[in-house]
Amino acid sequence: MNPTVAIVAQGAMGAGVGARLVENGLRVVTSLTGRSAASAKRAEAAGMVAVSDQEASQADFFLSIVPPAEAIALAERMSPLIAAGNKKTVYVDCNAVSPPTKISVGEIVTAAGSPFVDASIMGAPPKPGSDGPLFAASGEDSKAFAALSEFGLKIHTLTGPIGAATALKMSYAGITKGTTALASMMMLAATRAGIADDFLAELQRSQPGPLATFMRAVPDMFDKAYRYNGEMAEIADYAGDDPAARKVYKAFEEFYTRLAADAEGEKVEIGALAAFLKVEPKK
Repeated sequence: MNPTVAIVAQGAMGAGVGARLVENGLRVVTSLTGRSAASAKRAEAAGMVAVSDQEASQADFFLSIVPPAEAIALAERMSPLIAAGNKKTVYVDCNAVSPPTKISVGEIVTAAGSPFVDASIMGAPPKPGSDGPLFAASGEDSKAFAALSEFGLKIHTLTGPIGAATALKMSYAGITKGTTALASMMMLAATRAGIADDFLAELQRSQPGPLATFMRAVPDMFDKAYRYNGEMAEIADYAGDDPAARKVYKAFEEFYTRLAADAEGEKVEIGALAAFLKVEPKK
């Protein structure tokens, strides 16, 4: 029999992964506890079946795909139900948190008797015609998770322990989302200085490769800054042995927190970035 997969939550990544698994013949369930109407709509569109926390806890696999700040809370919410049930779901934490946080999540889950997999996601949500994103997985139970590669997921197992896949994600996102923050800061600085068009022209002339990345990554960030700030906090913790690196990522956390508030409010800085890149911000 094909496995049943539970996915919480139903954001762009969670719903995208759910849709990919449904397309490949799996039953995918989700709990809408505490989630918005928009989340419920995304889940339905992806073919995910809304169930209780209790039923979700008894799936063959439970994929946690939530904002970083919610990773521990979700594990604490599900673990008593897992412990009380007959089936010990393979709990796969896919969240962008630091290795110590991922180890803490693992301790909560394994105390409930479940296998635990440290996973990280590299790349954008699944799209038609693409085999991505890549799931990196570590820990002694990672090979169990790799079984889902037969149902449309691209999974690479690492030889390291719990925390290894997360360290890979922290290093990767530190560059990708870090450079998005840095580029956005300089676009805003150029706008304040009145040389936005000149700066854009110079990027077009001498940095066409990075500019192409910024043209995609910066607008894509506008409605995700509320998640990126928590990710920057986790990366600051990950890089904490280097005081300079910690300060850099704490500054990026502050910047994304400010942009998240702006995205929900007047869209002053979001609008300035959109104007610099000559794109329309999302409504």
